[in-house]
Amino acid sequence: MSKTILLVDDAASIRQVVGITLKGAGYHVVEAEDGHDALSKLDGQKIHLIISDLVMPNMDGLTFVKEAKKLVAYQCVPIIMLITESHASMTQECQVVGVQAWVFKPFQPAQMLAAVSNLILP
Repeated sequence: MSKTILLVDDAASIRQVVGITLKGAGYHVVEAEDGHDALSKLDGQKIHLIISDLVMPNMDGLTFVKEAKKLVAYQCVPIIMLITESHASMTQECQVVGVQAWVFKPFQPAQMLAAVSNLILP
């Protein structure tokens, strides 16, 4: 059975690239375009990992993670944050809210898959 990953990014191009990478590795991908959209997808379905962009309109990545962690069913879901070099200083703040890893954009598909395989539970 394939693992389900929630992918949250306001850029359709990033969702497409990450989605292709993950689907190619056998993962099922649920896409959301911002934090509000992502929270609506946390509706009881089993999510094994969340990959979220940091900077998004409506609800940014940090706010989304804080809100997601309030939902009992998703408190233990590992989270990878997508961060641009210009926001590298945010990594400590990401750790505080419960982000386990971050991947800097632009990234190599192998780099993304390595981060995913390190965090996704068997």
